[in-house]
Amino acid sequence: MDLSDPVKTLLFAFLIILFVVWLLKRQQVQKGRLPPGPPALPLLGNLFHVNVKAPHKSLVKLSEQYGPVYTVWFGTYPAVVLCGFDTIKEALIERGHDFASRYPLPILHKASEGYGVIASSGERWKQLRRFSLSTLRNFGMGKKSIEERIQDEAQFLVKAFRNKKESPFNPDFLMRCAASNIICSIVFGDRFEYGDKEFLSLLEMIADNGRILSGPWVQLYNNLPGIMEFLPGPHKRIFQNVKSLSAFLDKSIQSHKESLQRHFSRDYIDSFLIKMDEEKHNLDSEFNYKNLLMTTMNLFLAGTETTSTTLRWAIQILAKYPHIQEKIHQEIDEVIGSSRCPSIEDRSKMPYTDAVIHEVQRYADLVPMNLPHMASNDIEFRGYLIPKGTFVIPVLSSVLKSPSQWEKPDSFDPNHFLDKNGCFKNSESFMPFSAGKRKCLGESLARMELFLFLTTLLQNFVFNPVIDRKDINISSVLSGILHIPHMYKFCAISR
Repeated sequence: MDLSDPVKTLLFAFLIILFVVWLLKRQQVQKGRLPPGPPALPLLGNLFHVNVKAPHKSLVKLSEQYGPVYTVWFGTYPAVVLCGFDTIKEALIERGHDFASRYPLPILHKASEGYGVIASSGERWKQLRRFSLSTLRNFGMGKKSIEERIQDEAQFLVKAFRNKKESPFNPDFLMRCAASNIICSIVFGDRFEYGDKEFLSLLEMIADNGRILSGPWVQLYNNLPGIMEFLPGPHKRIFQNVKSLSAFLDKSIQSHKESLQRHFSRDYIDSFLIKMDEEKHNLDSEFNYKNLLMTTMNLFLAGTETTSTTLRWAIQILAKYPHIQEKIHQEIDEVIGSSRCPSIEDRSKMPYTDAVIHEVQRYADLVPMNLPHMASNDIEFRGYLIPKGTFVIPVLSSVLKSPSQWEKPDSFDPNHFLDKNGCFKNSESFMPFSAGKRKCLGESLARMELFLFLTTLLQNFVFNPVIDRKDINISSVLSGILHIPHMYKFCAISR
């Protein structure tokens, strides 16, 4: 190599540094007793063992060879992979404290800098999660007040669908608007009109980040962050979108500050600002501006993207299988009728609809590799020693699609959640919201939204595909942090 070229010299020095870092981490890991796994290459790790387009499938496949607990290398850092119901239950539920920390995955850390309830660990995470759960409940999560808000929003969604006049359309953005408005009403204290240009721009950025996070560029970034930082590609847009979303949230926070009434909290932002004021003399307080900004963004993004994407999966699955759609229509007609809005009380009387919604979540397998966990301390686990700070991947897909837990794991079948008498039955292996201490804090809200939005839509419409039903592909088009469904147009035919 000609080292007289400064660019080549810099690249060579960078590679040497990466190699030294890899050796040091390898030496540090050897002090523990990490489980065995596939052989790794210096710097590249197990990049060639993991399909960047469907990494969860590669991890499940490797578990067949190396067992339910094994190690893979992402570039210069190791990750302990957990597969199967028993393993994940033991780690996340029975020993939840040991695995409760969040690993600073390169893409996640750069976007958040460790602030916010999703990316944080330790005392910061404990305080933010406790506060967020309490505040969300204060503003109706799991209660009648939020149910009424969802029912109202469902009617706005029905009206928007009717405006399509039974012509083919892609329901993606309308469902994203509806889901987002519920979390917006809690976080910002207001909803947005579906035609609001600023709102639509925000939703497009959220959707864009969802697509990029589920694509191969982010997998490469997380494997080789030092190199990918200097390369162009879609991964760069994630940080641009986060910057734009932060600017919008900052404007909202400043507006809240100007109209804040200390003894009257209108929404989540108000509650956080009041808490910041109460702890202003505590120099170590976690209630600061950066945590407010990032936790607000966490709630906004997660509350928008996960529910709306699950609804997208539901609509295309029901359009593909009209007999399932028809059975839900029959149950709606018998239990609810057409003269009133669906309510949460109806769910216990609608076992088939409930089973379909659960099966959509199981089949969609929305977050197949979970969000990144980390060993909170040195952990003795199944004969291995996992050092504190080690990246841990509990592969939820290995539970939701396990042949040992489900009769037809790769097929869509509502009978997975029905007993022989047609009554609803739950399963311990149903983990779409993860499990244990890091379980999704908005689970009760999401469950309520899915039931009320879907039953309201099916009370009013039959969903027919534009293409032949057999050509609807209900596998994911992108698979990374999220499972993204294919995009189709449908006709919403009034009932």
